Amino acid sequence: MASIPADVQEFLINYPRNGDDRRLSANLGFYTNTNRCQPDNLLIEEVHEQWYGDHDKLERKHGFIQWLFPIREHGMNFDSQPLQPHEIAAIKADPVALKRILTSYNLMLDFYGMRLVSEETGAVDRVLPPRNYVPRYENLVYSSHNYLRISRILKCLSEFGFERLNAGFLLHVLCEQSEAHELNAPRLRASMDRWWANCIRNEEEREWVGGIITKVRLDEGYVFTREMYAAALEQRRSTGSFRNENMKVEL
Repeated sequence: MASIPADVQEFLINYPRNGDDRRLSANLGFYTNTNRCQPDNLLIEEVHEQWYGDHDKLERKHGFIQWLFPIREHGMNFDSQPLQPHEIAAIKADPVALKRILTSYNLMLDFYGMRLVSEETGAVDRVLPPRNYVPRYENLVYSSHNYLRISRILKCLSEFGFERLNAGFLLHVLCEQSEAHELNAPRLRASMDRWWANCIRNEEEREWVGGIITKVRLDEGYVFTREMYAAALEQRRSTGSFRNENMKVEL
């Protein structure tokens, strides 16, 4: 894993040195709607209700992302805490709290000009009119601090049992780059190829997604289409794996 960034390597091996500090439970309190995030002093239900679609606020504010998507790493908001294993177990055991993870994901997808089409497969598409994906895509291209946010989002989804959504997001972005020539800026591609695409703990799935990305990058004649995207996600849904010798998106 020499080419994988150190923080992603720690994520992939499940942070063996971090332990579990049971004195820390701020993330659990936030996701059970009893603890307010700081510095914004809001409950999670208030963030979801008040900030959805407020793109200027989501771009300008920075401390909320550590609360909406807690991971087992320190972030730039020192009012937040690293996620603890006992918090992961408690949130996963609470259907209401767990559903809030998906609501947080949907909030950020909308901010990026996207929407979750299927919780089962992880399929993502552009936002529907009258919401306009174009300015959101432009913001994602030029506001590179969002690249760090996306790495955090993907790691968080994996921690809470939603890793199937990661490939849906990554392959949507790849399809937009390959077929629609959107989201194709060099810095975004660099973050995607080195960080985002490696934020999948399932080794087979990580290698398959990485292989498709590499093929698009190196083969100018290869186009990863929306049809291929849908077929890949359906293949995984029906068989549990992206790999299929007869599938035309296979390497």
